[in-house]
Amino acid sequence: MSGGQVAVLTGAGSGIGRAVSIALGQAGWRVVLAGRRAEPLKETAEAISGHSLVCPTDVADAASVSSLFDKAVQEFGRIDLLFNNAGLSLPSTRIDEIADEDWNRLVAVNLTGAFLCLRAAFRVMRDQEPQGGRIINNGSLSAHVPRLHSAAYTATKHAITGLTKSASLDGRAVGIACGQIDIGNAATHLGGGAAGGALQADGEVRPEPVIDTQEVAKAVLQMASLPLTANVQFMTIMATSMPYIGRG
Repeated sequence: MSGGQVAVLTGAGSGIGRAVSIALGQAGWRVVLAGRRAEPLKETAEAISGHSLVCPTDVADAASVSSLFDKAVQEFGRIDLLFNNAGLSLPSTRIDEIADEDWNRLVAVNLTGAFLCLRAAFRVMRDQEPQGGRIINNGSLSAHVPRLHSAAYTATKHAITGLTKSASLDGRAVGIACGQIDIGNAATHLGGGAAGGALQADGEVRPEPVIDTQEVAKAVLQMASLPLTANVQFMTIMATSMPYIGRG
């Protein structure tokens, strides 16, 4: 099909994924919307003026991820961008009380899922003509510093940073740029609750500022709009007065 560049977005049914999908669509991108549930993805698609493709996907399942990328290439012929955004969090849990099943579920989605999608995108971008593309991983401020009682989530987000660096290095020879956006409290089901009170390092709960998802979408669009000869390796975006610098 003719048209703009092609983006695959995971976690596109809500929050940051939906906001970024809409921003890319408005900028002329053709977007492939991936997420666990079809209905929220359809709602995202209805908000996009350009061409989109809805693909219910379990990012923790290798066959499901392969099907996602096969459908994207079948529909649009190539992939220029992966926004690796799908993720889960756990309720605040002290490290010695994390259940095996919770750890495994979080690692399966946040880390293994990110790897499976990155690997699939890398293979497509490596072999397509013209060669190359861009991968943007959704990290977190937790990729740098933990919150109290967040060992599982923090471990997966630190691992995303290693995945980003390795993919960035491996991608140089085949025209693939890989960067990471680390997002503070955003007005989503994951981050928006901080406005009502977030657990601090001293054990107290205090409200924290949040940013609108539209600001995150603008930042991702800026990263995605660069030529492949330039790359934002790491970007941190957060509310100006969020207690990140000096956290603890």
